[in-house]
Amino acid sequence: MQNTSIKSFKRPQIDFLTVLGILGAFVFFLGFALLIPMGIAFIYDEAVWHTFLYSASIAFVVGGALYYLFKPEEEVRIREGFLVVSLTWLFLSLVGALPFVISGILPSYTDAVFETMSGLTTTGATIFGGETSSGFMNPQIESLPNSMLFWRSLAHWLGGMGIIVLTLAILPLLGVGGMQLFQAESPGPTTDKLTPRVQETAKLLWGVYVAFTGVEFLLLWLHPSMDWFEAINHAFATLATGGFSTRNASIQAFDSVYIDSVITLFMFLAGINFAMHFRLLKGDKESFFNNRETRFYALITGISIVVISASLWIFDEYSFGNAIRYGAFQVVSIITTTGFGTDNYELWYSFGGFFLFLLFFTGGCAGSTGGGPKMIRWMIIIRNSFREFKQIVHPKAVLPIRIGNKTIDYQIQRTVLSFFVLYLVVFGVGALVMATMGFDLESSIGASIACLGNIGPGWGAFGPTDNFAQIPYIGKWVLIFLMMVGRLEIFTVLLLFTPTFWKQ
Repeated sequence: MQNTSIKSFKRPQIDFLTVLGILGAFVFFLGFALLIPMGIAFIYDEAVWHTFLYSASIAFVVGGALYYLFKPEEEVRIREGFLVVSLTWLFLSLVGALPFVISGILPSYTDAVFETMSGLTTTGATIFGGETSSGFMNPQIESLPNSMLFWRSLAHWLGGMGIIVLTLAILPLLGVGGMQLFQAESPGPTTDKLTPRVQETAKLLWGVYVAFTGVEFLLLWLHPSMDWFEAINHAFATLATGGFSTRNASIQAFDSVYIDSVITLFMFLAGINFAMHFRLLKGDKESFFNNRETRFYALITGISIVVISASLWIFDEYSFGNAIRYGAFQVVSIITTTGFGTDNYELWYSFGGFFLFLLFFTGGCAGSTGGGPKMIRWMIIIRNSFREFKQIVHPKAVLPIRIGNKTIDYQIQRTVLSFFVLYLVVFGVGALVMATMGFDLESSIGASIACLGNIGPGWGAFGPTDNFAQIPYIGKWVLIFLMMVGRLEIFTVLLLFTPTFWKQ
């Protein structure tokens, strides 16, 4: 029974105690996740196993205490749902950073939080392999213990489908107000419920996610250049559209057409709404292939592959086969915001490089693990633009926006337009902060969109062969904020900074 001296019978406008209780449950769950890489440390006889035990113990104690003291007994309302979601990603990053610090691998807690937030938000921007602003040389990725590499990839995988969705799937105790959390955390302007119960929906989505991860793991493991450990790490990062690799040179290090092809395929699949995958697996081919967003996503991806491959073949003088191989991989990697690399796109001819830069502002489908603005929003923006031309010619006509047979509600149109305005404003402010710290224009723009879009590699000093170690600590916290804002799609986080959220 909850201590009534702690929590008043009269529920306040925002029940912070309920929020703390739910956050405690998520942190407690993270403790179990931290024990998994400890098993990897035992397998490879690594001395850092105790760092995961200490970190898990802290998560169990802190999370368990918060949940025990403030166990939620009331329905989670919409404001509390947004507050829980935003704070969850922050709390989990703060706790998930502990193994890097306790082990001494990263003496800077800021760097540890940056790496963890980058993992959980599936950004894939790393600080490993570079010198920090304080002069410390962070270790190379390939020199890290396998357990640490696994923790980075596992953070990707958990953050890909969403830790909150996972917890709703396996912890019925958080079923209260689950839809508020599910809607606030799930990417995209709409949330596709497969069943009336959010818990069942979460289980179905995670079932598809796990199945795809397992299939890719087996296909990668078949190749002689990948052992089981590298295969599972890259499967985690691919399905999460994250981009952390076990190699400094990313996928390029394997130099395999087979591996490139497998990862390209699964990156593309990860960029599709997982609800569509579920329907296809159930035999509902019509829903999958007639889905307008899926078709638009495939169309944009196909056109981009043709354009980039043609640029590599004509201007960069790649062979026809290599042009398609590298062009297809980089296009899918950027559109889905995965961030894996097989080629240095900064060395491409300017036409291909700039075209790829435009893809940094796309993203996969709503309901996928990808970041970015999402294809459905671009469809609405494009339809709205054409509608405006017609409206000018026929000012008195009523011209609704339709996608397929569905009319897009005016409120959704307004929200999408507002999203793009805020997205560009946040992107501009992030780039301005980087420029204030002395980085050139290309690097500033690259760092901002790479973190806001959850892509990972950017441009200039933060390109596909570089890292983010050199950024001053204040700049890293700004980018940490951008990662979280991008992962939770602008409104969820920025809403907390508006007076309206806190007013009665």
